[in-house]
Amino acid sequence: MKLSINKSRSLWWIISSAIIIIGIISMVVSWQTPGIRAPLRPSLDFVGGTRIQFERDCTKPGNCDQPIDINVVREVAKAQGLGDSSIQIVADRGTGAENGILIRTKNLASEQRTNLQNALSEKIGAFDQEKNQIDTVGPTLGRELFTSGVIALIVSFAGIVLYLSFRFQLDYAVFAIIALLHDVFITAGIFSILGLVLGIEVDSLFIVALLTITGFSVNDTVVIYDRIRETLQINPNRPIADIVDDAVNQTLGRSINTTFTTMLSLFAIFLFGGETLKNFALALIIGFTAGAYSSIFIASTLLTWWRERTGSSTPTATTEPMDASVES
Repeated sequence: MKLSINKSRSLWWIISSAIIIIGIISMVVSWQTPGIRAPLRPSLDFVGGTRIQFERDCTKPGNCDQPIDINVVREVAKAQGLGDSSIQIVADRGTGAENGILIRTKNLASEQRTNLQNALSEKIGAFDQEKNQIDTVGPTLGRELFTSGVIALIVSFAGIVLYLSFRFQLDYAVFAIIALLHDVFITAGIFSILGLVLGIEVDSLFIVALLTITGFSVNDTVVIYDRIRETLQINPNRPIADIVDDAVNQTLGRSINTTFTTMLSLFAIFLFGGETLKNFALALIIGFTAGAYSSIFIASTLLTWWRERTGSSTPTATTEPMDASVES
């Protein structure tokens, strides 16, 4: 069965636009939300402050009989002068029961942390000292991490534009970058929604995930573009829509197999890799899915639309096609 992606290209663009717009709306709402004030809910890596996680000691009789009331926790935090803190109920790592509290707040001195812990213990039960976690990050380090991450993304995008302009033509590079922005916006938008709904935060690993997503996505796009250019060199007078459809169909199996096998590893990390890597794996799962979609349905159809609009389908004489474009 041959997939004719250009016949329904308006549909693919509408789907992507709708997801991106919803994500942007979520970012705006997140920016206006007290306690977040950013497009995505930032972790301590970026904003600095203290993150405290307490878990109740369920070995003590009756200590975990009642579920934790988050409103009670908020009242205690407010009484301690921490009313603007971000508070979540979290699952116990051992049993999976929601017997933990995660509090992200301003920098706290040792005495303030002790007073908070004692006040919470009186209201919701004693905590297991061995499972309690306290992390502190300065705001200067957070700003440096954010700046470094943004610079890394900009440099990677610039490098991709230069490479694709040299390897193919400028319009190839422009639409590849649009596809990459598509993947970044979708990933960021979904994480913005998750931050509002589930309180999921983004940390420095999220920037690493975005860089990984751009590399994965551009690889798929280059494979399709290489097949398009190869066919143009052989049959320059064929309609560009037919050439692009053929290129997508010839590389579709490779793209699906590559994405599927990669997803198996990512889902394993997401399910069994621990709390530290869970959000990192989730970002890659979302981004790789968006990347496979954009390579097939966005970058290719935009190139077709542009060549039909300009009446240009003449290939550029460059080097031989890369080995990566040859199906095994």
